[in-house]
Amino acid sequence: MAGIYFHIPFCKTRCVYCDFFSSTNKNAKEDYVKAMCKELQDRKDYLREQRVETVYFGGGTPSQLTAKNYDRLFETLYHCSYLVDNQEYEITIEANPDDITNEYLHSIRHLPFNRISLGIQSFNDYELKFLNRRHSAQSAIRAINLCKEYGFTNIGIDLMYGLPGQTQEIWMENIRQSILLNIKHVSAYHLIYEEETPLYKLWKQGFFNPVDEELSVKMFNTLIDSLAGAGFEQYEISNFARPGYPSKHNSSYWTGAYYLGIGASAHSYNGISRQWNKKIHGAQYINYKPEIELIDKKTAYNDFIITRLRTMKGINTDELSSLFGEKAKNDCRKKAKKFLNAGMLETVNNHLRLTGKGILVSDGIMSELMM
Repeated sequence: MAGIYFHIPFCKTRCVYCDFFSSTNKNAKEDYVKAMCKELQDRKDYLREQRVETVYFGGGTPSQLTAKNYDRLFETLYHCSYLVDNQEYEITIEANPDDITNEYLHSIRHLPFNRISLGIQSFNDYELKFLNRRHSAQSAIRAINLCKEYGFTNIGIDLMYGLPGQTQEIWMENIRQSILLNIKHVSAYHLIYEEETPLYKLWKQGFFNPVDEELSVKMFNTLIDSLAGAGFEQYEISNFARPGYPSKHNSSYWTGAYYLGIGASAHSYNGISRQWNKKIHGAQYINYKPEIELIDKKTAYNDFIITRLRTMKGINTDELSSLFGEKAKNDCRKKAKKFLNAGMLETVNNHLRLTGKGILVSDGIMSELMM
């Protein structure tokens, strides 16, 4: 299977794209969509005849595009035979809660979206303010309920934990609200302080202290236990879904499926190479030329280890052997032995997978198993 990912970096705050996408450039959206359609046409052989099963409009704020913009994109997807009639696809749109209105949902109801992912982050107004989100807790709840009214049954949300000042009680309330709203999918991520970001600078200047490691672990365990008790299945370290609702698109990344990334900053993979468009503003993307990295055996092996071990199924050692040879399989088992003995890894039906204890130190385990 293969997937298509659209990176659509519109926003309402200052960023590298804003000058191009500002209100003074009346044709910015149309020009960007035109460039994405051209990229779809130019790179239609990249997926090497793999059948497309998922399309994901995400990255930035796709809900800033109009229905007319999407009409053009879908027309190109069908014209280039990425999509064909009479076949089922998972087609996801990401959206900010404050973009979800009756008018917007009515305008896109004729489009083939069958899954929506909302960037909720928190149901706590203080935390939303800290994260510089424009929506409130109530508007987030309102957006979810409105999506249901317009027929979206497959709704996923993002949550964030490990925020400065976040307590266990606040985190539990975020989880409880997600369960009460009958969300089908939850992606939960720990706050990361990336260098050169405003948040990183504020931390280094002493404006706040990060959550300590003990509380972070407690929050993660609470997430797992609470969602499991509500019928969710953890199918990847940070992703949970009700039965029948895991994200097919996200899952494809962890099983080695091919994907074509369209737009500024988008990445692509087809088993032979990785390609990516630089993080550039819209005007430069219109004349894009992707960077290319050919994938050697070592890179392919390390990718296999990292992606498979993130899933709850783990590494299929038979698949590892068929792709990389019996020696690679034996080397992997040898490196894994100390983690097996420590109860951080386990073997189930020829799969080497993380235990609950191992998930907490998964990055270190992956690093040790790589070439």
